[in-house]
Amino acid sequence: MKKPPEKSKVVRKLRCAVYTRKSSEEGLEQEFNSLHAQREACEAYIASQRSEGWVLVRDQYDDGGISGGTLERPGLKRLLEDIEDGLVDVVVVYKIDRLSRSLADFAKLVEVFDRNGVTFVSVTQSFNTTTSMGRLTLNILLSFAQFEREVTAERIPRQGRRQPEEGDVDGRGAALRLPGG
Repeated sequence: MKKPPEKSKVVRKLRCAVYTRKSSEEGLEQEFNSLHAQREACEAYIASQRSEGWVLVRDQYDDGGISGGTLERPGLKRLLEDIEDGLVDVVVVYKIDRLSRSLADFAKLVEVFDRNGVTFVSVTQSFNTTTSMGRLTLNILLSFAQFEREVTAERIPRQGRRQPEEGDVDGRGAALRLPGG
């Protein structure tokens, strides 16, 4: 008995952008530097996912000598513009901290990704939001980031509350009295 012909699986093309960053300018003048190494690893990962429809976009989004503590980076800004213009489906980074070192900024980037249907992958940390486990991990991470922001906000004295004076521990007038003092 003959098997019916298998239906060919239609693979959706996913346009992958590689983002690289190095904080210091040291070594950037070398023919092969950290940005090149990051790009090579990311491009190799994209090539390994070719059967899943992954293709590398031609544009390069690199920020050499710029801290990950800010979103004010030319390469990142161009990447975000291309995401908003619908030119990118997956952002690929070598490590998550290449994208951002700030949880608050990371959450902002994820909002842009989500709004535009973009996923992201960290090739060295098994972090891939194209999978359900990766999205769960991201949501847990962002929940902790939100918790950290709320705890920090609770520690900051409310506007208008008087500042503690000497011997006034909490700003409400309750002085700390030590025995014998």
